[in-house]
Amino acid sequence: MTRVAAIDCGTNSIRLLVADADPATGELTDLDRRMTIVRLGQGVDRTGRLAPEALERTFAACREYAGVVKEHGAQRLRFVATSASRDAENRDDFVRGVMDILGVEPEVISGDQEAEFSFTGATKELTGREDLGKPYLVVDIGGGSTEFVVGDDHVRAARSVDVGCVRMTERHLVHDGAVSDPPTEAQVAAMRADIEAALDLAEETVPLREAHTLVGLAGSVTTVSAIAQELPEYDSAAIHHSRVSRERVREITDWLLRSTHAERAAVPSMHPGRVDVIGAGALVLLAIMERTGAEEVVVSEHDILDGIAWSVA
Repeated sequence: MTRVAAIDCGTNSIRLLVADADPATGELTDLDRRMTIVRLGQGVDRTGRLAPEALERTFAACREYAGVVKEHGAQRLRFVATSASRDAENRDDFVRGVMDILGVEPEVISGDQEAEFSFTGATKELTGREDLGKPYLVVDIGGGSTEFVVGDDHVRAARSVDVGCVRMTERHLVHDGAVSDPPTEAQVAAMRADIEAALDLAEETVPLREAHTLVGLAGSVTTVSAIAQELPEYDSAAIHHSRVSRERVREITDWLLRSTHAERAAVPSMHPGRVDVIGAGALVLLAIMERTGAEEVVVSEHDILDGIAWSVA
């Protein structure tokens, strides 16, 4: 057993996993798994820079996570940073801040590396499931980008495209400095066109339609599952490996894009940090299911964070 810690810092959220890894059995035993919405990518698509307040929110979460890692006595820590910090001109400020707090340098990984970690984390425990045919298509819908990975036991093809729930919201649904409540038909159509263009790009590299099982990762997908199940609160165990039909995803997406901020915030399983961006995230998922012909999505709570932990172990 090796006690490891993994941090995944994305565009919308930063997450920590402390776990005991047993390479002999392929099992990760969670000791602590937590997530904080920090919106590190706030405004990056427009300004090209990480905002000072976004950096401070992220550093505050890092200080909390440093205490958790120390408390559990993790032997190794790996900090991976994704889309927002990859795109920003002032990412050196981010790197210095993380090193001061956690003592490790954040690795600003490529989209291909992101895809590899996501695939490993999502599929390692699906091996041997006869009801889930291979190859898998793993889609990780983040805040700033979406990763597409097709593989059996290993990755065959992968592509990262700049379509995510925060980026699409900021690009298409913000008017006069505020998120439209609800968005107009024209705004939704423009966002849909952007997503379809990104799917065209992904399909140049990844055979999206060849997969037998669609596995969906990250907060937009897990929140759609929670809504589909009408959960009274966010329940990770109920969400993990749940299945949501394409028709149900379409119904939920349509409602999210017609609803007001107050209506979305009233959903008991909705994280407050997702209220304004969940409509865009759900639309990305729906567009993927329509493009690939997937009748359902298998929802996984295990994703890039678990892949990072395995890479440390």
